[in-house]
Amino acid sequence: MDYRPALRERTGVGEYVHELASALARRLAPEDSLALFSSSWRDRLAHDAVPGADTIDRRIPVRVLNFAWHRFEWPPIERLAGTVDVAHSIHPLLMPSRAAGQLVTIHDLDFLDHPERTRGEIRRDYAGLASSHARRADGVIAVSRFTARQIVDRLEVPSERITVCSPGAPPWTPRTEHRSAGPILFVGTLEARKNVGTLLRAYGRVRAQVPSAPRLVLAGRRTPDADAWLRMAVDPPLAGQVEYLGYIRDEERRGLFDSASMFVLPSYHEGFGIPVLEAMAAGVPVVVSRRGALPEVVGDAGALVDPEDEEGLAAAMVRYLTDSQAATDAAARGVRRAREYSWDASAQTLYDAYARAIARRRAAEARGLPQMSA
Repeated sequence: MDYRPALRERTGVGEYVHELASALARRLAPEDSLALFSSSWRDRLAHDAVPGADTIDRRIPVRVLNFAWHRFEWPPIERLAGTVDVAHSIHPLLMPSRAAGQLVTIHDLDFLDHPERTRGEIRRDYAGLASSHARRADGVIAVSRFTARQIVDRLEVPSERITVCSPGAPPWTPRTEHRSAGPILFVGTLEARKNVGTLLRAYGRVRAQVPSAPRLVLAGRRTPDADAWLRMAVDPPLAGQVEYLGYIRDEERRGLFDSASMFVLPSYHEGFGIPVLEAMAAGVPVVVSRRGALPEVVGDAGALVDPEDEEGLAAAMVRYLTDSQAATDAAARGVRRAREYSWDASAQTLYDAYARAIARRRAAEARGLPQMSA
């Protein structure tokens, strides 16, 4: 399993691969083994990153290896990790292999519709290669039913080759009371699709209607997209009312959610939205956009608004601030909803997908079909 997204700051994809690998390692049979693969010039993969998993750490720059893998499908993973049964990429492009069953993970397809929101190798490679790689893979992992449907429709992958492995909720004990004076919380990378500008403008409306409204807290790694938003946050009328915390480490997240009056994620697109699940697991009422996979994840447990509806977003936040019963009821529904998502269940689903990928590859070899990548 390609563990590189979790090597440094664990944003959504990094959290996904770390927790899924951890759950998978716990359910392995005695004859099974799980190897985490990493390549980096500077950062080293700790041997105990995931208890029960082996580690393969190569001092190869990420960009160099990805360019070789994406453009030349070389070197095969066997050259770097030895013989394996499954080569699982955590992004849409194949990890090349001579003989292993190959899987790709697709978190979302926003890069197809909005390349202007992407950078680096995602802009260079994903849009042009994702469809062919997904169709050639022995299995495709989707993080939500919404993404799975998009893979069928947009990448023309047969539905029977797609497995939905959703993130799981953290094993948190939900808080027992609503904290109406706590901060309004946003957690996520500050990038274009997160729609933070609309959140800031809507929060300005909230302050106009409820002058005693708590501060807005933004937590997440910044990108160049964030510069204008962070200037908005320090200029009037929001000056002194918005706090930017930067990237929040795993051990700090629970306390941050626990303190919040609500969680707000007005994204234009999400393939899943792990912070929403974390908020619900903590007993925090949520306000999210009704696009992407967010309606699937939240169900009836939170307020859904159009991400371009600044006034509607403000109204949803005002309601949770002024109607404690509505906030308490939403939080309770969120706790029940979060319990439907389990890392252990997804790990079992992934294990079964691995078995199917191995069988598919071996069946192709038995029929004498050419290898999918060499």
